Amino acid sequence: MSLVNILNIQVLDNPTGFHNEFKFEITFECNAELKDDLEWKMIYVGSAESPQYDQVLDSIMVGPIPVGVNKFIFSADAPKLELLPQRDLLEVTVVLLSCLYHDKEFVRIGYYVNNEYTDEELRENPPPQVLVDKLQRNILADKPKVTRYNIDWYGQGQTQDQNNEQETTQQPMDQDMMVQ
Repeated sequence: MSLVNILNIQVLDNPTGFHNEFKFEITFECNAELKDDLEWKMIYVGSAESPQYDQVLDSIMVGPIPVGVNKFIFSADAPKLELLPQRDLLEVTVVLLSCLYHDKEFVRIGYYVNNEYTDEELRENPPPQVLVDKLQRNILADKPKVTRYNIDWYGQGQTQDQNNEQETTQQPMDQDMMVQ
């Protein structure tokens, strides 16, 4: 059982221009007192072919965390274009939200991102050089992929369920999670 459960993630300002910030309103529940902050990371997957193009858009510490329901807005600048392959600027990629406690990731939420031209003529006949100022980013907010990991919340060498092996599950968000 996780001491922190994600209740809702709302994608803000979506769809938007490629150069605009990513904005997520994150609501989570803390079930017990945490001694330290949570670390949140936002990662843009620059190419499906190689992780060398992945960019950490931002990493923030959130805390102290009171027991109960908590909410914050996590925003980050768009990825640096000079670090992305031109051929991967269009079409589908992924943005990841990752949360860690004591440098141990316990949840990762992935969203597909579709980058496309807003102009139909450009969509049908894309120029050889991508016109980034004409791109729109659309995060597919209603279909997140969630991976949960059991971690040792108390620093005693075992996960909370007393299992020494890390369990990984990949499944849609919980039924009670409202994703908008």
